[in-house]
Amino acid sequence: MNSYVNMGVGALLGTVFVLMSVSIASEGIFHSAHPEKEGFAIVAEETGGEEAGGDAPAAVPIATLLATADAGAGETVFKKCASCHTPEKGGPNKVGPGLWDIVNRPIASHEGFSYSAGMTTFSEGHKVVWDYDHLNFFLEAPKKHVPGTAMGFAGLKKNDERANLIAYLRTLSDSPAALPTASNEGAAATTEGATTTEGAAPADGAATTTEGAAPADGGAATTTTTEGTAPAEGATTEGTTEKPAQ
Repeated sequence: MNSYVNMGVGALLGTVFVLMSVSIASEGIFHSAHPEKEGFAIVAEETGGEEAGGDAPAAVPIATLLATADAGAGETVFKKCASCHTPEKGGPNKVGPGLWDIVNRPIASHEGFSYSAGMTTFSEGHKVVWDYDHLNFFLEAPKKHVPGTAMGFAGLKKNDERANLIAYLRTLSDSPAALPTASNEGAAATTEGATTTEGAAPADGAATTTEGAAPADGGAATTTTTEGTAPAEGATTEGTTEKPAQ
């Protein structure tokens, strides 16, 4: 091995030694121990949607929402739909079908419009209609209510906004459909479990049954039968007591 190789190897080893020495020295000089207690800990709050065991809020019935809905405000909301639907009578189909006379119209039945397979299946052969409930659920979440629909609208999550739009859609008709009425189920008090008097025990000192009422003077004997009555002290009552006719 010539001297140049020896010098190169020596220089390399020397460089490595110097670097290791500097690293060890730096570690000792600048080392800082971790504090025993953190000064301020940031904890991210976990949001897993609904709390475990919690119930989702009950949906407000569409009849209740429509009772205070504003069709005028719904016409403004309809601007979100105007790019795909026409509201006027005899209006052409666009990306979506015309919405004239939509309330209570059989689903997937508008003439000249090609519906998605999901909407056609949902209609059950046009037996299902766009009643207020279906309109409410569909406008809230189209793809959730009708899986496979081609409608790309995200939906209206606000109750009042959705109710106003449905109130406006109701006006798109020569004969607007009647508004739904709020259900009165549960309003009347139930009588299940009420105490009945059938088979109730008689009052203390059971009723006295008289068999063979007393005839007119000189008639036959009268027979009086007493059931369940307590006998007088020291007396024993067996059978019936017959009194001779007077």
